[in-house]
Amino acid sequence: MPLLAAISKIDFPFKVAQEQVKQCAKDIFISSFPQVERMSGAFDNTEIKTRNFCKPLDYYTNPHTFREQNLEYIQTSLKYSVKAIEECIASAHIKKEEITDIIFVSTTGLSTPSIDALIINKMHLSPTIRRTPIFGLGCAGGVAGFSKANVLAKENPDAVVLLVSVELCSLTFLRNDYSKSNFIGSSLFSDGVAACIIVGDNRTTKTKNAISIMASQSKLYYDTLDVMGWEFCDEGFKVLFSQDIPTIITKNIYSDISSFLEKQQLTIADIKNFIFHPGGKKVLAAYQEALTVNGDFLKNTREVMINNGNMSGPTVLYVFEKFFSEGFENGYGLMVAMGPGFSSEMALLKMNNK
Repeated sequence: MPLLAAISKIDFPFKVAQEQVKQCAKDIFISSFPQVERMSGAFDNTEIKTRNFCKPLDYYTNPHTFREQNLEYIQTSLKYSVKAIEECIASAHIKKEEITDIIFVSTTGLSTPSIDALIINKMHLSPTIRRTPIFGLGCAGGVAGFSKANVLAKENPDAVVLLVSVELCSLTFLRNDYSKSNFIGSSLFSDGVAACIIVGDNRTTKTKNAISIMASQSKLYYDTLDVMGWEFCDEGFKVLFSQDIPTIITKNIYSDISSFLEKQQLTIADIKNFIFHPGGKKVLAAYQEALTVNGDFLKNTREVMINNGNMSGPTVLYVFEKFFSEGFENGYGLMVAMGPGFSSEMALLKMNNK
C-alpha cells in the first residue's frame, strides 16, 4: 500500500498580524464602502491572529492589473514550490531524479505551460515525468490531490509521486472592488504552498511514521454551483462565496462521512485523527455541531487557521504536516475538505508510528 514519505509547507517571510490587515482593509475601503466600520468586526470574528501572505502588506494597498498579479502568481508559485519540493525531497531521502509523477493543484492564477512544467525545467526533474496539473478545486484541492497521488502510486509500485498544492489567494485581491464579498474575503484568505511525496509498494521510506490511504471519496452537491467560486472579470478573479456554506455542511457532513466510513466497515468513533480544512470559524462550528465528537478533535485544524488564515487548498496539508511532525494517535485518520461545486473530498488514512 502506498505510503506518505514526506510533507513540507511554506511559512512566507511576510506573515502579518490580523490587526494590521484589518486596519489596511479599513483604509482601502473607507472612502467607497459605507459599511466598513460596522463590518470590520468580521476580522475579529475569524479568530485569526496572523495571516500567511506571499507579499508585504503594502503591496495590496496599490492597484495592480490582472496581468501584473498573474505574473506575480507565476513567479511566486514557482519560487516557493521549488523551496517546498527541495525540503520534501531532503526529508524523504530520495533523489529528485527518482520522481516519477507530479501533480500540481492550484486555483488562484493561470499559466500555460502549467506551473508543473516550470518546476520541471527549473529543477531539472526527469523530462519523462508524468504531469497532472489540476485547476478549479479551490479549498478541496489538497485532499483531492492527495487522493489522486495515492491512485498513481497504487497503479505503479515503483512510483514516487510529488504533490504540490499552491494557492496565493492574496494575489486575487481586487483593490478597486468595494463589494461586501471582497471585504469579507479580505478578512479570511491568505497564501499557502505545501508539498508531499507518496511512494509505491516497491519503495521504502525512512520516516518514523507509516501513513497510507485506505480509501477516498469525491462528492458534488447538485444545484450549489453558485455557493463558492470565482467570477472572472476584466480586473481578475472576483471571489464568490455564500453564507449558506455552514448550513450545507451541517446538513450533509454527518451522513456523508458516515456513509463513506460504513463502506470500510468503520464509524466516526473509529477515527482518531481529524485532518480537516478549516474554512472559517463558522465552518468549524458546523463540523463540531454535526459530528458531536468528544474532545477538541479539531485542535490542529483550528491552530493552523489561527496562525495562517484560510489558505484554500494547501490548508489541509498544513494541518496534515502538523500531525506528521508533532504526533498523532495510532489508528485511523480522516481528511476532509469542502470546495467549489459545492463539493466535498474525503480520504481515509491508516496512521501508525513505526
